Amino acid sequence: MIRRYFKMFRMKRIVGLVFLVLLLTSCTRNPLKINVSDVPVSLRIKHLDIDLLKTKPELMLSEIPKLKNNYGDFFDIFTYRMIGIGGSGQEKFPEMLNSFVSDTLIQQLKTSVSEKIDTIRLRKDLETAFKHYKHYFPGKDIPVIYTCISGLNQSVVTADKLIGLSLDKYLGIESPFYERLGMPVYKRRNMHPAKIVPDMMYALAVTEWPKTDQANNLLSQMIQEGKIIYFVDAMWPELHDTLKIGFTKKQLDFCKKDEAAMWTYLAEHKLLFTTDHMNIKRFIDDGPYTAAFSEESPARSAVWIGWQIVRSYMEQHPDVKLPDLMNNNDFQSILNQSGYQP
Repeated sequence: MIRRYFKMFRMKRIVGLVFLVLLLTSCTRNPLKINVSDVPVSLRIKHLDIDLLKTKPELMLSEIPKLKNNYGDFFDIFTYRMIGIGGSGQEKFPEMLNSFVSDTLIQQLKTSVSEKIDTIRLRKDLETAFKHYKHYFPGKDIPVIYTCISGLNQSVVTADKLIGLSLDKYLGIESPFYERLGMPVYKRRNMHPAKIVPDMMYALAVTEWPKTDQANNLLSQMIQEGKIIYFVDAMWPELHDTLKIGFTKKQLDFCKKDEAAMWTYLAEHKLLFTTDHMNIKRFIDDGPYTAAFSEESPARSAVWIGWQIVRSYMEQHPDVKLPDLMNNNDFQSILNQSGYQP
């Protein structure tokens, strides 16, 4: 059904797109592209993957207290939440941790991580992002970054003043580990080193500004997610939009070309204000594509629309600062004041 919307809008907008291109080329620079070279950032990155995986089996019992002391809360997050072996107070904990460390898969992942992940480049990219973070939020602390190898479990975890990162979840779409586990292509597409920093900034924003009760329909969740992607945008404006939202270039081009058709479909089918959980998931959740639109469309296409609404709102209100936006949960007001016209 959506195809008839696409055909209609493509024909009507050909001339408009020509003028839009001319307009865009005359626009001023992206206001998010700011000079943060003088913003001081003290970034702490601690490598549990290195310290844990170099521990010899016969020394594990004596090393556990040292690891726990050195890695604090993250050590428990890692053992409880990420690899699921419980806590250090359990009788068989040293044995289970040894089994994890000596597992063939873990050792292979360790080798692949050392080959695929440039930790020096990663530090520089994180410093760039957190310089922007400090510029916009000078009163907030920079979380301590902990890297680990989790056996292909969680990619990013957050807790009070820390972010944990599973390096083995970013080995590239062609990684044989992912294919062996039967991970679908749409997931593997975003499991590469260039997605690490955007994913971490996304996780940070979700932790700092969690979903509220006001986000109770599709439109509000679109704008809530749009705010999060806009935050990622602000943390690293030089990054290509495909990496900020996790779309391929072809998927991004689809969204740009058929933005009006998708918006009209949601409006005409009275989906924007639906509170039906399954209806919302169809347009917000990850997957191979958005079935209601086209197999060419990306999943989470409604999130992309929400991002454009937020971008339009911020363009219309240059006096609104990023902290103001992130704390604004009046989603209907954001839409009304955005001047959004796809």
